[in-house]
Amino acid sequence: MKAVVYSAPRQFDVLTVPTPEPGEGEVRLCVEMAGMCGTDLHIHDGGFFSKYPLTPGHEIVGRVDALGEGVTEIAVGQLVAADNTVLCGYCTFCRRDEPLFCRNFYSLGVNGPGAFAEFVTVLAEKCFPVDDLSLSTAVMTEPTACAIHGMDVLDLRPGSDVLVFGAGPTGLVLAQLLVHGGAARVTVAAPTEFKLALAREYGVDSTVQIDRADPGASLANLRGQTADGYDVVVEATGAVAVAELCLPLVRDGGTVLVYGMADEDAFVSVHPYEVFRRELTVKGSFAQTHCFDRALAVLRSGRVRTEGIVTHRFDLGAYGQALEALRSDPSCMKAAIVP
Repeated sequence: MKAVVYSAPRQFDVLTVPTPEPGEGEVRLCVEMAGMCGTDLHIHDGGFFSKYPLTPGHEIVGRVDALGEGVTEIAVGQLVAADNTVLCGYCTFCRRDEPLFCRNFYSLGVNGPGAFAEFVTVLAEKCFPVDDLSLSTAVMTEPTACAIHGMDVLDLRPGSDVLVFGAGPTGLVLAQLLVHGGAARVTVAAPTEFKLALAREYGVDSTVQIDRADPGASLANLRGQTADGYDVVVEATGAVAVAELCLPLVRDGGTVLVYGMADEDAFVSVHPYEVFRRELTVKGSFAQTHCFDRALAVLRSGRVRTEGIVTHRFDLGAYGQALEALRSDPSCMKAAIVP
């Protein structure tokens, strides 16, 4: 089969490699679509606990092609979205029911073979049928699951005034969950107007266009949207310059949710006295486990809409172009690999 294979950070080729065989309890998927996200840029550079050689691709939708021994709950030919996380079940954190901190966390497309390939093997128990959904909606299952975990972490107080920095795919999904999850008002701030227009179409209450080169220039405008500060500020960009704005915009007693992935060596200046005196809460949301069923529930209900999110599609041979579009094409909301 053909697959994207990294030999080291920033070094990849599209190679012919052996087609994987499903082991006991596994299925082989013929990949129909694999989404790309900002995490893939970090993986390209060697970040996010990636392990090489590696075939990336963690947002997986495929058709069941072959069954491993003992698999009875799923049939050949079914279209499924696959949860890429595999947990050991026996480390301290798994035994504490905190699986996201599993010390042996195995993630397809990060430290295990992923779906930027013609075929991928996954555990049958991690497959969720999506025959009733379009590919462009089904491929949003993993990002939506991550956003649902973010909502779990945030534990939103009903009636909150929320500001979301970022109108990328996961920012838009999280904003929609906030709209339907008890927020009194949701404002989205981002630099790209077509993404903000999509946010408004999805039902957010207001949008603010900020300068990508100087996000702080919009600070007064953002402050003008609320009398005492936002109850919650969500940082969904991973940009340090944006993260620096979060504490000044949150109200006394408010919460900042760090949802976007920054570089591992990035730092944000925080004044401990401000956190102490204003009793601020800072939370982080890393990824997801066990959220696929709820993600599919909100996608099927229409509470989370996805039309317009997947804007660019590439075959395996154009993987380098896909990376470049994701990194620097302002018209690219989300890229997907279609092997």
